[in-house]
Amino acid sequence: MNTILIIGAGGVSRVATTKCAMNKDVFENIVLASRTKARCDEIASDIKKMYNVDIKTAQVDADNVDELTNLINEVKPKAVLNVALPYQDLSIMDACIKTKVDYIDTANYEHPDEAKFEYKLQWAKDDEFKKANIMGLLGSGFDPGVTNVFCAYAQQYLFDEINEIDILDCNAGDHGYAFATNFNPEINLREVSSKGRYWENGKWIETEPMEIKMVWDYPEVGPKDSYLLYHEELESLVQNIKGLKRIRFFMTFGQSYLTHMKCLENVGMLGIKPIKHKGADIIPIEFLKTLLPDPASLGPRTKGKTNIGCFITGLKDGKKKRVYIYNVCDHEEAYKETLSQAVSYTTGVPAMIGAKLVMEGKWKKSGVYNMENFDAKAFMDELNKQGLPWKILELDPNKDFEIR
Repeated sequence: MNTILIIGAGGVSRVATTKCAMNKDVFENIVLASRTKARCDEIASDIKKMYNVDIKTAQVDADNVDELTNLINEVKPKAVLNVALPYQDLSIMDACIKTKVDYIDTANYEHPDEAKFEYKLQWAKDDEFKKANIMGLLGSGFDPGVTNVFCAYAQQYLFDEINEIDILDCNAGDHGYAFATNFNPEINLREVSSKGRYWENGKWIETEPMEIKMVWDYPEVGPKDSYLLYHEELESLVQNIKGLKRIRFFMTFGQSYLTHMKCLENVGMLGIKPIKHKGADIIPIEFLKTLLPDPASLGPRTKGKTNIGCFITGLKDGKKKRVYIYNVCDHEEAYKETLSQAVSYTTGVPAMIGAKLVMEGKWKKSGVYNMENFDAKAFMDELNKQGLPWKILELDPNKDFEIR
C-alpha cells in the first residue's frame, strides 16, 4: 500500500493533506503528524466530513531525529512530505536518510537564530541521499516550486536561450485585519525585513529592504506596488537556467502592511535574538507571532485573488521573445475546496504534486534535486488537473510589462 507521511499541521498542510485525500489512487494511506496532534486530528476530521477519507494522525517532534526515525519506521511510508517549518528541514532529511525513504519539502532550510536562507546545507546531503538510494525534492511549493517549473518549461519548450527572468508574486486578497501575515509570521516577517538581492551579469547585487519598487500590471488583478526581495529559488535557477543574464523576485505589499511592519521593526519586535522580559528570556518575533492572527484562520475571511508567475525574456529561432507564465488563484474558491485561503492553497497543491510524481516514479533519481532538474511537462500537466491552471501570455519583447 502506498503510504505518505505528512509532517506539519498548518494551513499548507491542510491543503496538501486534503489534496492527497482527493488523489486516493496514489496516496492510498495518509498519515499526518506534528508536535500538536490535536491540530492533525482537526484536519483529519474536516477531511473525513468533506471527502469521506480517513486520515491517520500521530505526534512527533520534528526537531528530534530519533522521534522522526521511529515514526517513519512505524508508518513505513513510500515518501515523507515536509510541510513543517523550514527550521526542521535538516532533521527530517536526516531521518529520511536513516530510514531510506524519499523526501519532499516546500521551502529551503533556515536557521532559527539567523535571518538567512540558502540551499547549501541541504545540497550537502546529496551524497548521503545517493548512498541511501533515495531522492530529496527541494522546494515543491509555488515560489519556490511552480515558479522553478515555469522557468524549466520555458527553457525546455519555449526558448532557445533565456536571458532575463522576473518572478512576480501578487496577493491581492483582503482579510479585513489591520495587519496579519498570510503564512507563518516568523518566516514571513524575517523574509520581508531582510535585505534584497538579485543576480545580474554573473554576480549578486544586494539592496536595502524595500529599496526597489515597481508597479507591475498583473493580469486579472491590475497594477500593484511590487518590491524586490531575495527569494530562495533564485539560488538554484541561477545554476540551472542557461544563458541567464539577470533574475529578480518581486512581491506585492500594501502601504498599510509596510507601515505596520516598519513600526514593529523600529521598536524591536522583529528581533530574533533573546531579550530579558521580567526575568525571562523571550524572542520578540516569537512573542509577536502569538499576538497576530493565525494564518490558518484567515481562510473564511479572505477575498480576492493571487497572481504568481514568471516574466521571461530570451531568444527563439534567433528572435527576441517574451512571455508571462502565471496562475491566478481565487481565495474563496480555495477555501471552499480545502478550508484554506489561496496562499496556503498555492503552496499545498504543488507540495502534493511533487510527492505524487515522486511516488509514481515520474520524477525519480537518487540524490538531492531542485524542481527545475526534471522534465517540467509532467508537473505542468498536474497543475491543470489539480486546481492551479496556468496561462501563457505572449508579449511584445520591445515593450515594458511593468509600470515604472
